[in-house]
Amino acid sequence: MSLHHRRTSARILAGTTALAAAAVLAGCTAGASGNESDTDDPIRIGASLPLTGPVADRSGPGYNGYELWAEQVNESGGLLGRPVELVVLDDGFDQDQVVSNYTRLISQDRVDLLLGTFSSALNLPASAVAERNGMVYVEPSGGAQEIFEQGFTRLFFAQPGTSETLPDRFLEWVESLPEDERPATAAFLTQTDPNTEPAVQGIQDGLEALGVETVYDDSYPVEQTSFDAVADAIGRAAPQVLIHGAVAEDGASLVQALQRVGFTPEVLFQTNAPTDTVNYPDSIGAENTEGIFTPVSWTPSAQFPGSQEFVEAYETKYGTTPNDDASSSFAAAQILQTAVEAVGEIDQDGIAEWLHANTVETIAGPMSWDERGVPQGSLSLAQWQDGRLVIVLPEDAAETSSVVYPKPAWVG
Repeated sequence: MSLHHRRTSARILAGTTALAAAAVLAGCTAGASGNESDTDDPIRIGASLPLTGPVADRSGPGYNGYELWAEQVNESGGLLGRPVELVVLDDGFDQDQVVSNYTRLISQDRVDLLLGTFSSALNLPASAVAERNGMVYVEPSGGAQEIFEQGFTRLFFAQPGTSETLPDRFLEWVESLPEDERPATAAFLTQTDPNTEPAVQGIQDGLEALGVETVYDDSYPVEQTSFDAVADAIGRAAPQVLIHGAVAEDGASLVQALQRVGFTPEVLFQTNAPTDTVNYPDSIGAENTEGIFTPVSWTPSAQFPGSQEFVEAYETKYGTTPNDDASSSFAAAQILQTAVEAVGEIDQDGIAEWLHANTVETIAGPMSWDERGVPQGSLSLAQWQDGRLVIVLPEDAAETSSVVYPKPAWVG
């Protein structure tokens, strides 16, 4: 991935230590008003991303989305007539480091604006840094409800729904099945993550309310990489439905383990992992993706304004199709750009007030927010079919009216 492109200045810097977190608690406000004194200066936009560590495969496309947006803005004359410069730090998927990084971006690098990081685990503390320093924080990822229960007024989520509404479309599909065709048993497994845990719990509660019996229920830490014992236990429980709260590579790792023990559930629902439309099929075998469900904020075939142009530009620049991590970061930057241009200056309070009062058109569709920064919509339900990830619900966004059920057995 190239770090330097024409008219776009982007830097990946080594993260500092967590010692700077004390400045956050003191309410440091340096950088909140930016460098507005010199209109020839670039508008500096800071972000911290887990470019190394256990979810680096997901944050890479996210960084690309930010970078592509900045390049396009600069080619169109900049933001408020000034060039955009990205300042991106690596947090290695460490909560202390992400706090230190955003503190540094504000107090030392003196960025004008902020964009968020990836995962609820990182966005929870990072959003607190932004709020305490009076800065707007648009996050591309991280829909855990606890993020929005902190009383923040400058936090905005750049996806159509959060973990609270994530179960809705899947449960809608199960409920739509004739009673004699509904699954009777289910297993639940999740990484201990503030986004996946409540989402999986919501699906479990919903399935049990529909009469589906839980036959397996477990969780694992982010550091876990071996899933053979878990897959064996799931296989012995023989659930018809398997719900997996995956974050990144753990999604493919579990599927590989299930293949080794020879167990295929009739329904497999995973968060996050199946949306990686390049690495996920390569990891588990393209034919084995067939029938796997996942919640999505966007797909490469989405027809929202600007979406197909984004896909074309991304493929031209990076040589691969964007996933929803790339689209979410691009949408987050679109949201910030729209608000800044509407306000006409770098005014953190004005930007926040404008976003609370307006709808923004993005490549993932129109978005508006309540007073907590929660988007007023829900994620779609997608399924891998014939080598493509397609939306099956809701009906008004569906790319097909058919659903693969039961899931075909693993091959290869």
